[in-house]
This record gives sequence, C-alpha cells and structure tokens, in this order.
Amino acid sequence: MAQAKPRTEPPPRAFRGKPIPAEGEGGLFTQTWYPVCLSEALAGGAVVGVDFLDGRVVAFRDQRGQPSVLSAYCPHVGADLSTGECIDGRLRCAFHHWEFESSGRCVRTGVGDPPPPGALLFRFPVRERFGLVWAFNGTDPHFELPDFPDPDDALVMRAEAVPELFPVDPWVLCANTPDLQHIRSLHGISFDRDPADAIEWTESSMFYEFRGRHAHGERIEYRLGIIGTSIFYQSGTIDGRWFGFLAPFAIPKPGFTRTYLVLAARREEGDAASTAAFLDAVTELEKTVVSEDAPIMATIRYRQGTLTRSDRALSRFLQYVREFPRAHPAADFIR
Repeated sequence: MAQAKPRTEPPPRAFRGKPIPAEGEGGLFTQTWYPVCLSEALAGGAVVGVDFLDGRVVAFRDQRGQPSVLSAYCPHVGADLSTGECIDGRLRCAFHHWEFESSGRCVRTGVGDPPPPGALLFRFPVRERFGLVWAFNGTDPHFELPDFPDPDDALVMRAEAVPELFPVDPWVLCANTPDLQHIRSLHGISFDRDPADAIEWTESSMFYEFRGRHAHGERIEYRLGIIGTSIFYQSGTIDGRWFGFLAPFAIPKPGFTRTYLVLAARREEGDAASTAAFLDAVTELEKTVVSEDAPIMATIRYRQGTLTRSDRALSRFLQYVREFPRAHPAADFIR
C-alpha cells in the first residue's frame, strides 16, 4: 500500500502595516519643534554646542538677550563655533575670529578682509518658552508651540533634561498617547469613558480629554495631546489641583531621542513652599510613568502589526506620522 505523503503547512508570515520612515531616512526629518537646550544653559554669554538631527548646531544670546540657534560649523574652513565665544551679541569663531550675527551672516573677519557673500550660517526659527530653547526644522514654522490654560507668567515652571537617550525616534514615544491599551495595561489608568472616539485631530496635533483614576486611585481629569511628532502635552488636575506637563523630544542623532520634562503649577493655588512641594509630587508621578515606559522603549522595534479595535486611535496616529511633512533645509550646513 502506498504511504500517504505528509501534509506540509505553509510557514507563518508576520503581518506588517505600512512602514513609517525613520527620522533621517532619505536625509529627511519631520518638520516639527525640537528642544535644543535649557534656557539657563545660555546664561552669562554662554555658547552651547548641541548635536541635532544628523549634524550640529550652536545656541547663544544676541545683544538683546534673545536666543539664536545656528549651524555650528564656520563656513570658512569648518571650525566648530561652540569652541568660540559671544562678544557683544555676536558669535566669534575661535579659529580665525570671524564674527556672525544672530541672522547667521558673517559681519567681520579676524584679519579685516571683507566677509565673503556666501559666509552664512543656517538660522533655525527659534522660540524660548517653558524654560527651553526650541528650534523648528525648516525655514518657517508650520505651527506654534502649545499653550497651557493660563498665561506663562501666571505659572511656576520647572524644566530639566533627562540624561539617558532612548534608541527610538520621538514619534515612537509620542505614540504612547493614542495607545489606549498601553495607558490601561502598563500604567493602570482607568477611564470613566473611552476617549478614543472624541479625539480632536488637526494637521499638526491630536488632543483628547478624559476623567478617570491613576493606578493608586488618585482622581484625575486630563487633557492629553501630541503636537507635531515631538511634544507630549498634558493639562489637568490630580485630586482637584491643576498642573501642566510637557515632554518635548529632541533628536541628537538619527535613531535616538533625548527627553526634556516641563512641569507647571498655578501661582495662585498656594504659597511658594506648597507649590514647590506640589511640583515635587507631580514630578515624581510623571517620572514614575516615564520609568515604566523606559525598559520597553530601550528595546522595542516599533512597527505597526496586528492591531485590534482598541487600537483605532493608535492606527490613525501612525497614519498621521506617515503623512507629516519632512525636510532638511539645514543639511548642507549642519553636517
């Protein structure tokens, strides 16, 4: 009797959604606001060099005290301008003493030769808010930084940089916000009502509001959002007292993210001591949330796979990231 041939099963195939370009892929980066440094780093005429996107920039204050972020390499022979100094609001190269205005234009050479017309640095659009200096990847901003419900001068704010880098792009960290499964499962936050169907989408942001409880039972009422693909926004109350929180993300090199933390409280809701204690408490709360994400972000290979109904907000966010404008007008200057 002939033996039956063994049946072979086709090998399993991993499901993959449409890929999202990595930051720097094809030489392009998302056109959004990125934090460059803490405002306090530019005190006393300091010149600060920062690795940024796939190159390097330099930050300093002009004669009026306004911050500038320029490409870091001198157009003469390429010296790193962060080794120079700020003199009367101009940036002077340490090598040959060429001087640059905040516009990026060279106005003087060390030996007195006329500055060549092409002696220019790339000037990024800049904002200084929330204790940070920000730069937009482009020649003109496509949107502005977010606002808290109160004016900045009515708030007490703290800003700090997290020393560790995450080996992911900023949008991967931002994807945690529309990932409602992650919020419920990892952080133990419960919603009174599912916020997925009430998300406000624009071309440059997403926001939603919810009421619920933190993992330890604290009553919370939050408005969460993502601005661009690099800023997490939170405004709301915990046990009835308001605070604001931003987590802006920078790109020090392709494939890595540096995290900054901004905490805010209302001046009117307590004296200096009680406000400081409240900010201490919410800072620790937010750092706990970050620490819960940290080991996952340190090892994840993020891609859209087999999503479920609960992932409908996440799915739309991933498409939002795919469609976000990308460019790199500073490429020839900062590399």
